[in-house]
Amino acid sequence: MANSALFRSMAFRLLIIGIAFFALDTPSYAAAGIDAVTITTGKQGAQTYSVTIQILALMTLLTVLPALLLTMTSFTRIMIVLSLLRTALGTGQAPSNQVLLGLSMFLTIFIMMPVFDKVNTEAVQPYLEEKIDVTAALEKASEPFRQFMLKQTRESDLELFIRISGNAELDSAENVPFSLLLPAFVTSELKTAFQIGFLIFLPFLIIDLVVASVLMSMGMMMLSPMIISLPFKIMLFVLADGWSLIMEMLAASFYVS
Repeated sequence: MANSALFRSMAFRLLIIGIAFFALDTPSYAAAGIDAVTITTGKQGAQTYSVTIQILALMTLLTVLPALLLTMTSFTRIMIVLSLLRTALGTGQAPSNQVLLGLSMFLTIFIMMPVFDKVNTEAVQPYLEEKIDVTAALEKASEPFRQFMLKQTRESDLELFIRISGNAELDSAENVPFSLLLPAFVTSELKTAFQIGFLIFLPFLIIDLVVASVLMSMGMMMLSPMIISLPFKIMLFVLADGWSLIMEMLAASFYVS
């Protein structure tokens, strides 16, 4: 029962966050409630039913909610780094994509938990207790994510999208809308992920070069260096406690940024 309540609470938080991305600047969502079905009575007494535009927009939003959550959190950086690590090891599909996705998701929850707790304290709980309306809840829910994304976004990337959009009048980062902040944040995450991936690749690349040089000097040119270097790379990774180092480095890259 405790786990069920936790998952329901988390799902509500994520729904509030996703709706906030589009709803803050949309007056139609500021109403106290949204009618799901409109009933129209004709002259002959016949009734017709139609779905309101607000419900249609909400259902459309739910389809893009997973993409919004993945790009507004630490998931992108973590998933790319783990994929590059697997490529550097040369282990093919081990760990599998499902394992990497699960590991990335739970590590994302661990890293983002301070943000989720702040959203729950300042927005979700006051809204459930009817102390604030939905508009105020959306504004308060979006603020922790804005602060997190601004902290991880490079100024050059933010200035790039501001310049492209033509919003040169924005005088501070606090006034940047989500439509500009989100692509700048994702761009910065991609840059950071590939920088980390480059550093991870270096020791494994050295092992490949050493093994290839030894095989060439022995005249064993028909033997693939990958077959010989793979056990050495796995041994190096295990002896260095690689998984713990990678997890610690990924978590620290967000906390100390």
